[in-house]
Amino acid sequence: MAKKSRGTFEKRQKEKKRQQKQEEKRARRIESKQHKADAEPKPAGQDPDIDGIQPGPQPLPEQWDENSNGDE
Repeated sequence: MAKKSRGTFEKRQKEKKRQQKQEEKRARRIESKQHKADAEPKPAGQDPDIDGIQPGPQPLPEQWDENSNGDE
């Protein structure tokens, strides 16, 4: 009488886990596509990464500001 190896059961579990992971990825992709489709269209000619940045020198952070006294 031959006994079944444990490998078959482990392979089955591994395959189920792989399929579940693929299903989760598929669901995330669909959700991401839906989110992008629902988002408002971006205005043409404007880069949202640099929107609101003005050219020229930028103000110094408070800790480097020459006018503020760090002794207080």
